[in-house]
Amino acid sequence: MSAVPAESAQSPASRPAGHAPSAPIRTDWLSKTLAGLLLGLTLALTASALLMVPLADLPLAVSGQLAMWLVPPVWLGTLSLVYFFASGWRAWGWLSGANVLALGLWWLARQGGAA
Repeated sequence: MSAVPAESAQSPASRPAGHAPSAPIRTDWLSKTLAGLLLGLTLALTASALLMVPLADLPLAVSGQLAMWLVPPVWLGTLSLVYFFASGWRAWGWLSGANVLALGLWWLARQGGAA
């Protein structure tokens, strides 16, 4: 059983040139995760509702399946991409804006279809 000698651990002064110290882990992963879970779900459901508007002439068995299977990729895609935001606040802000935009588009599509 060999122990690593204390001298082999690199101190910041002994790092090779060009190697920056690693950044600390950000603590806003929880807010990003919640934004992706909650706002990602509402965005996915709204995308599904938007898809149902032009598919209204198809039988419900077909349009329902298409709309239903759109939810998981949009939701999981949003949940995986949410970690690229710089902060949890930005994730909540941008996803809230995307939800408002999607709901507005859905409302306009429904109004246009009723006329």
